[in-house]
Amino acid sequence: MLWGLDEYFFFHYNGYGARRPCASAPTNWVIHEKGNTMLELRDISFEVSGEKAQKEIIRNVNLKIEENRFVVITGPNGGGKSTLAKLIAGIEKPTSGKIFLDGEDITEKSITERARLGISFAFQQPVRFKGIQVLDLIRMAAGKQMSAAEACRYLSEVGLCAKDYINREVNASLSGGELKRIEIATVLARGTKLSVFDEPEAGIDLWSFQNLIQVFERMQEKTKDGSILIISHQERILNIADEIVVIAEGQIAQQGSREEILPKLLGTASAVTVCSRFYQGGEGQC
Repeated sequence: MLWGLDEYFFFHYNGYGARRPCASAPTNWVIHEKGNTMLELRDISFEVSGEKAQKEIIRNVNLKIEENRFVVITGPNGGGKSTLAKLIAGIEKPTSGKIFLDGEDITEKSITERARLGISFAFQQPVRFKGIQVLDLIRMAAGKQMSAAEACRYLSEVGLCAKDYINREVNASLSGGELKRIEIATVLARGTKLSVFDEPEAGIDLWSFQNLIQVFERMQEKTKDGSILIISHQERILNIADEIVVIAEGQIAQQGSREEILPKLLGTASAVTVCSRFYQGGEGQC
């Protein structure tokens, strides 16, 4: 999908529904208590046109995500995980079914409108922007002209030495792992209700992956009035989830707590270890 620069920035960094640091919450926010349903998918299906017929990618999915939850969606490759994330974010529109956020039907709402309501989406491969500094991105995410010192706090949260990154351009000089952590820093600055990460481990090295896990652990500890939804089949990420949803052949195959679901997945393609991810065919140590 090709995005205009303005559309990308609005969706990813400037949703009006976002929680602003040191500011009162917008009046259209719903105040949640633990156990309330934040996001609901009802009978969601999604089809694409094939050479001979329509191909069904998602089939009659029903899913509820509560407030203050860390949810991981996993499953075999090609099962529909990333498509489901894009449907939630509004990048794709369902063929049938309804999507609700805080009880409001957002099925027909655009990417921009969903951003305003407080949904953020982190791509597998973060976008690079020549001429735009890290400080600029964090300010756009927060929606205010914050000081460099304030912005540096978000970089520190994701394990980056702020003084080494705050004035760097978001370009090819940054590694995949650095870009991922900078993107997460913008998500933290924006403070959305629902943060969706599509396979955040994609394209990064082992050292960056280990640091990424620590970042998500800190996010989980500090998330008080929002939820985190991650698409991943990495065992280390599954191991810090509150809830695991398994998608296979476009349908929910399993759903439940980490304690209930993870033991059933160990050793399968839905729970890949760090060793198998980075050392296939080698003799590296985990």
